Amino acid sequence: MARALDIGEVPGLLEAIIAGLDPSVEIEERGGEDASTVKARPARRPSITGPATGAVDALRRHWPEYLMEGAGLGLFMVSAGLFGTLLFHPSSPAVGALPEPLVRQALMGLIMGLTAIGLIYSPWGQQSGAHLNPAVTLTFWRLGKVATWDAVFYVIAQFAGGLLGVLAVLGVLGAAFAEPPVHYVATVPGPAGEMVALLAEATIAFGLMTMILFVTNTPKLVRLTGVFAGCLIALYITVEAPLSGMSMNPARTVASALPGTLFDALWIYFVGPIAGMLLAVDACRLIRRTPEVICAKLNHHTHRRCIFHCGYAKAGPAGVAHAHD
Repeated sequence: MARALDIGEVPGLLEAIIAGLDPSVEIEERGGEDASTVKARPARRPSITGPATGAVDALRRHWPEYLMEGAGLGLFMVSAGLFGTLLFHPSSPAVGALPEPLVRQALMGLIMGLTAIGLIYSPWGQQSGAHLNPAVTLTFWRLGKVATWDAVFYVIAQFAGGLLGVLAVLGVLGAAFAEPPVHYVATVPGPAGEMVALLAEATIAFGLMTMILFVTNTPKLVRLTGVFAGCLIALYITVEAPLSGMSMNPARTVASALPGTLFDALWIYFVGPIAGMLLAVDACRLIRRTPEVICAKLNHHTHRRCIFHCGYAKAGPAGVAHAHD
């Protein structure tokens, strides 16, 4: 009889599926075992490395993580652009097949939630930490888990990667992506106005960061952080997007705003997400009565190096190995 899948096994399955995309992972098959017992293992295990001491040192040592962060948000924007055009452009067959806007909005939420989950559990997400959002990076910087120059280059990479992703979609889809109602999948205040959009952005950002801080510091739940994040994104896009467009991410908003010169109320998407996530830090400290945060990675159960002020590294080799297994 087939065994029911435990939800705790989901992250491991996602990592195993996505591991095939990573050239540093080789497939090992033990003699006499069938395909079901084949497992992926890294060709080598990089050592855990601490934060850099300056700008040049940070670039020299940590440029792979910066590129991974930029590429991650770029891929997120490619997914948003392609599926946003498919689901909402008037000439798309999906509009005729799914005439109810709420259904298409929910489908968009599901797709973007799965995109976020895939990026978090991907090899690149495992190494960079999959912040993909300047507000997330700045929050971990405030918590003392990210060095200043790493935070600076992460933010630069996120803005650059998001913009390149939007430009890539524009190059492929052209006017269908640029013209209303898709309009570069821009995040703009809804009919309720700017103040409602600001409050909505702060609220959903607060919710996301509160979840991240609690789950990443709860041993039994830590591997589900990416799944919870994807579910929240899907929910937010479905129910909150009419209020603010559902950004939570200054780099994501700027990526769409620049090509279309959509700068009205841009400040909302800086102030709201950053304020909401920083407020979540104070709330979690008050509830947990401790400022301790283990690491700035959303998915630390990997064999990849960590460039942050990592609590797993303090446990020594045994602790690090346990955190990675």
